[in-house]
Amino acid sequence: MDKKMFRELLLSLAEKNDCMAYFEGEKADIFCRLTEHMLTVNQSFNLTAIKEPSRIALLHYIDSLKGADVFPEGVRIIDIGAGAGFPSLPLAISRPDLEIIAVDSTEKRMRYVEETAKMLGLPNVKAVTARAEELGKNRDFREKFDFATARAVASLPILCELCLPLVKVGGCFVAMKGRGACDEIEMAKNAINVLGGNLTAAHETPLYDLEGEKYEHTSLLISKERQTPTVYPRLYTKIAKSPL
Repeated sequence: MDKKMFRELLLSLAEKNDCMAYFEGEKADIFCRLTEHMLTVNQSFNLTAIKEPSRIALLHYIDSLKGADVFPEGVRIIDIGAGAGFPSLPLAISRPDLEIIAVDSTEKRMRYVEETAKMLGLPNVKAVTARAEELGKNRDFREKFDFATARAVASLPILCELCLPLVKVGGCFVAMKGRGACDEIEMAKNAINVLGGNLTAAHETPLYDLEGEKYEHTSLLISKERQTPTVYPRLYTKIAKSPL
């Protein structure tokens, strides 16, 4: 990978998508290092199906950061289904004020995220290998976070049951969605209410590549207004079989 060309490409895409602030100065260089490292590891361990640098920049980095201004300074975030570290790693690079816990059930992926964060000098992101529904019953995690987030993980009714139990009252769950977000809102109305939430905003912030092609992106903000009943979250098999 040509680092200079990637850096120029990344900044061009950031400018086109009105998020230059997230890539200023040494941040762009850190994203270059992340890309080079991810593509190297990807040769032996499947981290991402997206391998073209321009698509990595747009569909992993910029997509992870669209709407990142919803997070107030210094808040504590849990990222559910973090996979290869999205949005955890881009958020940690661009918003060093945030404290981020990346969660995934695959130990190998979380080991990659932990090692990558260390390599990039990101003390504000930690990785935990666990299932979200188990953490939702763990008093060290239940209702302990200012924000929860999830990107490209599951349908909204399922995500609400996995994420809202982790958010403290007064906090917020931010679901990063693509096409069909409005349909998912309708599907999730009951789940949001039962779990103590309230949909407060749906920010449509599409992405554009350098040729002008549009990619849908919607950030759904679900505020936590009441404690989640202790029966939730259920076992994942029940959540998936019979969403609220």
